[in-house]
Amino acid sequence: MNATTVVVALKTLTLALGGSITFYAFKASRRTGSDSLRALALGFGTITLGALLAGIVDQLLPLDHHLALVVESLCTTLGFAVILVSLYVD
Repeated sequence: MNATTVVVALKTLTLALGGSITFYAFKASRRTGSDSLRALALGFGTITLGALLAGIVDQLLPLDHHLALVVESLCTTLGFAVILVSLYVD
């Protein structure tokens, strides 16, 4: 199995798991009305979106592969910042 196949498989798992976490956090925020859970869902959604966008840039677009890393890193940083804020929201 080559590295590209492994990366695609891991990105697929990341999307499935991240999407599930985002879905259940959002569902919980709707049920409870919690702003903190809504922010948590947004943070995980941003991280998951970054993985998706990085995969698109890396595999489907004729762009520099380093751009995929920048896109994913930016979304991960923003997502973790939102998750951090979610821990302080009342």
